[in-house]
Amino acid sequence: MTGKKIPYFFALLPIIVLIVLLAYNVFLYGDNSLGGANQLALLFAAATASMIGVKFGSKWNTILNGVSKSISSTTPSLIILLLIGALAGTWLLSGIVPAMIYYGLQILNPKIFLFATAVITAIVSLATGSSWSTIATIGIALLGIGQALGLPTGLIGGAIISGAYFGDKMSPLSDTTNLAPAMVGTDLFTHIRYMMYTTIPSFTITLIIFLVIGFTYITSGEQDINELLSAISNSFNVSGWLFLVPILVIALIIKKTPAIPALLIGTLLGGIFAVIFQSEVVMSITNADTLNFSSAYMAVINAMGSDIAINTDNEMIDNLLSTRGMAGMLNTIWLIICAMIFGGAMEAAGLLRRVAEPIIRYAE
Repeated sequence: MTGKKIPYFFALLPIIVLIVLLAYNVFLYGDNSLGGANQLALLFAAATASMIGVKFGSKWNTILNGVSKSISSTTPSLIILLLIGALAGTWLLSGIVPAMIYYGLQILNPKIFLFATAVITAIVSLATGSSWSTIATIGIALLGIGQALGLPTGLIGGAIISGAYFGDKMSPLSDTTNLAPAMVGTDLFTHIRYMMYTTIPSFTITLIIFLVIGFTYITSGEQDINELLSAISNSFNVSGWLFLVPILVIALIIKKTPAIPALLIGTLLGGIFAVIFQSEVVMSITNADTLNFSSAYMAVINAMGSDIAINTDNEMIDNLLSTRGMAGMLNTIWLIICAMIFGGAMEAAGLLRRVAEPIIRYAE
């Protein structure tokens, strides 16, 4: 809490600084603004908030503790992001994602793909109660299938997230869906019933839009499916047994296993299946002549933590069969930490409360 009444302009100043810097970063860097420029903008805005807070009576240690508390609240999310990167790596190395792409290409076509993706992720998320786990498992495979069909990554990601978030909101297994009625004193299914008034119409409109896009969008450079299938089957041992891992992960989440242990188990099983089913791929990753403990260990660790790429006879498949593991998540984690620093500084300095005062008075 501050010792003096903070003028409203000073309370807004960090937000103004942030908006100006973000806009200028996008103008200068474009899509690369997330590579560090926007993170620094958040830090500069947090520094502005801290200085204003100290000027108007806040203690520096109070602000620092507020920042620490804010960052600590994101710990589960940061761990999940790291595990998603690791899981993507071992599922690629083991052939799980390539197998999903292989069979998915034979079932789905570009016209219904976005619609089907939203429905599939909604069903999986409804059954598991976890949007993040859905995106990290079936979502990764659907992204690869959509790219192989020639659809834009943004549209595919929108369909995956739309379905996953809808299922998560409607699922009685979801932690946030259970938390909301518990906090306000109502029962779970009453809460879900009233959410239907907004979520079902919005999801229905979304599905209609994806259908219209699917039947009107002309894919650029449509791929020969047979060539893609051949490139995958020549590089991986494609087998139905590989689906045991994602099925087990989904079963664990349905059984209310927390997301972090479930994703960790899925990651480790992906590594084990890589050694069992994809020995040649494992040896190629480490340039080893024989498969032994050292080469297997190195390949799995590389897949979990850093860049790996599988080379095939098809450039399109080569682009799909690459991952950065945990390292690929570091920019996102950096962004989240910087955002939490800004939010923590604003709250601890009393600026957030000051900004909200006129809105709260108006609402009353």
